[in-house]
Amino acid sequence: MGRFVSIDLQPSAMDKRKPPATEEGWYALHDCRSIDWDAWRDAPQRVRDRALSEGIDFLEAYEAVEDADEGQTAVYTVMGHKADIMILHLRPTMGDLDAAERHFEQTEFAAFTEREYSYLSVTEASGYTEKSREYFEGDVDDDSGLVQYIQARLHPDLPDEEFVCFYPMSKRRQPEQNWYDTSFEERAAHIKRHGDIGRGYGGDVNQMIAGSIGFDDWEWGITLWSDEMRNIKELLTEMRFDPSSSKYAEFGPFYVGRKFDPADLPAVLAGQRVPTDSGPAATAPDAGAATASAAEHDGGQGATAHGHGGDAEGHGGAHPGSAGQGDHPHAEDAPDEDADHPSGSSGGRPDVSADFEEVDDAVQRVGRLGMSEGEDYDAGDYALVFRTAADAEAVVDDVSDLAESFDHYDRHVTTTVRADGGQTHLVSVWTAKDAAETAAGFLSDIDGVEEQVGGPLGASDGDGGDGDHRAAESSQSIRDQLEAEGVYAGKPHGEDVYALVVYSEADAETLDGEVADLRSAFDRYDTHVRTTVYGGDDVSAVASLWETEDAAETASGYLTDLPGVVRRAGEGDGFGTMGMFYTVKPEHREDFVEKFATVGDLLEEMDGHRETSLLANTDDENDMFIASQWDSKDDAMAFFRSDAFSDTVSWGRDVLADRPRHVFLA
Repeated sequence: MGRFVSIDLQPSAMDKRKPPATEEGWYALHDCRSIDWDAWRDAPQRVRDRALSEGIDFLEAYEAVEDADEGQTAVYTVMGHKADIMILHLRPTMGDLDAAERHFEQTEFAAFTEREYSYLSVTEASGYTEKSREYFEGDVDDDSGLVQYIQARLHPDLPDEEFVCFYPMSKRRQPEQNWYDTSFEERAAHIKRHGDIGRGYGGDVNQMIAGSIGFDDWEWGITLWSDEMRNIKELLTEMRFDPSSSKYAEFGPFYVGRKFDPADLPAVLAGQRVPTDSGPAATAPDAGAATASAAEHDGGQGATAHGHGGDAEGHGGAHPGSAGQGDHPHAEDAPDEDADHPSGSSGGRPDVSADFEEVDDAVQRVGRLGMSEGEDYDAGDYALVFRTAADAEAVVDDVSDLAESFDHYDRHVTTTVRADGGQTHLVSVWTAKDAAETAAGFLSDIDGVEEQVGGPLGASDGDGGDGDHRAAESSQSIRDQLEAEGVYAGKPHGEDVYALVVYSEADAETLDGEVADLRSAFDRYDTHVRTTVYGGDDVSAVASLWETEDAAETASGYLTDLPGVVRRAGEGDGFGTMGMFYTVKPEHREDFVEKFATVGDLLEEMDGHRETSLLANTDDENDMFIASQWDSKDDAMAFFRSDAFSDTVSWGRDVLADRPRHVFLA
């Protein structure tokens, strides 16, 4: 991930602007209709019955894509005065959409509607990153996870989420705020930051971006889906404060509604709550009931949850660095764990998963790689174990990037590189097989993959817990144990913060200048607490504290681009007690340093100890940071329970200005 830097927004008059490369997919029509309620109430029952029957027939036939080789259709209620229903069509050609419009007008149901609004567009993907250039220049295999994922964005399955929100938008073209007068690099920087903000909404908000330059009155049509409308509101609110929106975006009308099955059309017209529990409402005509056996729409799960095409303001993301990162991605740079659509889908969405052999000895396989139940996974999880001919060092960066993307999904447990007998293995653990199947498509793109197997990790105990929840419980358990030993293991100054640390071989002075730019960008966000450089003899560290975990995770992408970064806290196969902060009384600073040296000698003799470093804030030498690395949690806890540590804590009460703050442990 890149980091945000200030760039001159005033290019010279002779600069040639570079548009992004784009690729188009299916054509989209949002058809918003109001119901003529007076005419509906006055119509004879036989006329209303025929209208409902023809309306259901039309909607079910188009959801089953009986009119074309591929595509998608869904129908929604619309709340408020702007319309009553919205029909969304995705089709391979404009001719298909043209026919769909005219076909609807031939139904008896159409006679009771008035078109209030429509929008014509085409799904698109574009980008500025190195990965996107590889895609558009044809430097990737057609069966790679990247290509498959972008094609899934261009030919999406419409999600089954309850709520939909559609709006058009354009990029501003004012004398002092002209998006199209900015350089390619400046637009890329805006988009990168904008997309990183939205990463935290992956899994909560799905989206589809469709370009409409030359098609309609605005430049893009944005469609969002979620099971909770507050997720969409929170996403859009946060986006409005980012310069990509606040300086350069113009928005059209918003249409918000709820998805319903065509068979529930009688209930919609009767003012009943939808979806109904048992198909058509009791007042549905016989003809409507007869159509209830028509092919059901499958509404695959959110293929387009991540990424934006063109310069549009979307809310998902793309495969890391993919062409899906257009001029305004809002969220995940990651594959959607729910990407698979049910069998029989007419959507034509490419399958991003990869073939692997299912085995029944997955527990033994991961055990040989040093992973155990309770520490690394829970019973009932599902593991992928891919062997690669590449050296571990050659693939660790690519796997780390994937793991960072996967971490945005609740069902991801861990993804790591392991070595055994001179061979390199990629291990990815998920709480469900279908999520693992999707991840397999991306892991199979790693260099040198030879053997691909997967299997369940024992029987589930039925608790249904997810990886993030388990990690949180584990971290809290460690905090509780530390606090029982007399060490404050909670929140600095009572704040609920999330911290992340990256370590660098660069000297602290070099990092200071780089971090200053990041800090000014981070300070624009209310969730930022502080970002500090700590210097030591052999290594430097940058610690960044945030009020929310999502914000901290977004910031990590920028921090890992700092010069000389060798690892991020929590990486590797050991247990690290990261984030032990100490504020020392100025008159006792030298005493503290000497005490640390004494304790360091004791640590060297302890089983499982790897390294412990003392670093000091470059702006405040009395603000100290200690990073301690151990083979296992038990080894670290053995030290915290030791008499030597208790003596150190007691001694520290006199020399510290505040209690030790173990902000997070990993």
